[in-house]
Amino acid sequence: MLAYVTANRGDDDHGLVGERLVQRGYRLKVLHREDHAAWLALDDAALIVSLGSEWSVYWDRVAEPVQTEVALLRKAHERGVAVLGVCFGSQLLATALGGSVGRAPDADVEIGWVDVSHEAGRPEAVAGRWFQWHYDRWTLPIGAQLLAGTPSAHQAFRCARTLAVQFHPEVTPAAVARWVAESDGAELRRMGVDPAALVAETVRMQPDVAARTYALVDWFCDEVAGS
Repeated sequence: MLAYVTANRGDDDHGLVGERLVQRGYRLKVLHREDHAAWLALDDAALIVSLGSEWSVYWDRVAEPVQTEVALLRKAHERGVAVLGVCFGSQLLATALGGSVGRAPDADVEIGWVDVSHEAGRPEAVAGRWFQWHYDRWTLPIGAQLLAGTPSAHQAFRCARTLAVQFHPEVTPAAVARWVAESDGAELRRMGVDPAALVAETVRMQPDVAARTYALVDWFCDEVAGS
């Protein structure tokens, strides 16, 4: 089974999500957004994973790759191909399915480990303490089921064989260390985030989050993609 992973060059670590998909028999092929003009229809895809990005979907300077991926995800969804969107990927999916994306107020920006609550009657696999790093948030597309949220933002929705999560289930200490190194430390501290503590907390959380990410991927494969 072939799973395509869309990501930015230099930030294409599919981490725990990719690890579990490989364990379940998927072969992963990474597509870089910067090469979007060379993307094909991906008609051989059994599954598509759209990862996070430092981009925003509404930035003019990335309009072309964003439009390409939005069209790809919409087509995959309409054809019944299973899709998982993570962070920026969830925002692309919200856009593709008729929702909207906008900048969150500073008070609602989520960076770090945040408790996510599942909606009543929705799967517990999406709930728990998940890693967040986002300045934008999406509105729920018409017809989608809201699965989870925080006081600051929607966190997960499902629509047929498509699942979008605002948090980062794939995250590893190496990924967080890289994001911290590439970020503006002064900006993080302004947001009340201690960069070193963020990495240390990720190391401490890794055994727990690995188990929960595996459970989330299993639920996605068995219940969402398998529906």
